Amino acid sequence: MPVRVLLVDDEPLVRAGLRAVLEAQPDIEVAGEAADGAAVIPLVRQLRPDVVAMDVRMPLLDGIEATRALLRTVAEPPKILVVTTFENDEYVYEALRAGADGFLLKRARPAEIVHAVRLIAEGESLLFPASVRRLAAEYGESGGNRAARAGLERARLTEREGEVLRLMARGLSNAEIAARLVVGTETVKSHVSAVLAKLGARDRTQAVITAYESGFVAPG
Repeated sequence: MPVRVLLVDDEPLVRAGLRAVLEAQPDIEVAGEAADGAAVIPLVRQLRPDVVAMDVRMPLLDGIEATRALLRTVAEPPKILVVTTFENDEYVYEALRAGADGFLLKRARPAEIVHAVRLIAEGESLLFPASVRRLAAEYGESGGNRAARAGLERARLTEREGEVLRLMARGLSNAEIAARLVVGTETVKSHVSAVLAKLGARDRTQAVITAYESGFVAPG
């Protein structure tokens, strides 16, 4: 089955460009479009996309609030890929904290756009880990977020789970973590699932942000 994508951006040219790039791929299908975050929830319920590619800044409801509303309202929400003009933008980090799975620059090359959608849909690696680290270092109150520290303490990760979380924060995929730890991929998947469950994280992006903000992993 192809990866179904919903495009949400107030600029028609941006939507048209993304559609052209994505629909050229045999394994990706553009399920629909919207010009504002306010239309996301009804369209997600109607179209059931796997990924929502969403502009972070829109006039009525921006990508941050649309992400929060979507995750709060829809029982099995799609992956959320924030599309932005500026990489080092506090809005991008707030969108990630709100629950977005990753972000993509509007000036990205076609191959990068396709790679981002596939990676987000698979959910087995962190998208642009170096950029996430930079955002966490600048906006994440690293080590000073009491809620993040408390959440990590309550999680009581095992030594191996902590090791897996550190490797996740470096951007390693499940297969790369398995090779590094000399274990099977299924074992790594089990560890990743345990880390997410203990942290109450929706995905590895949220788990990594908690790791940075709690001081468990230094973002620098």
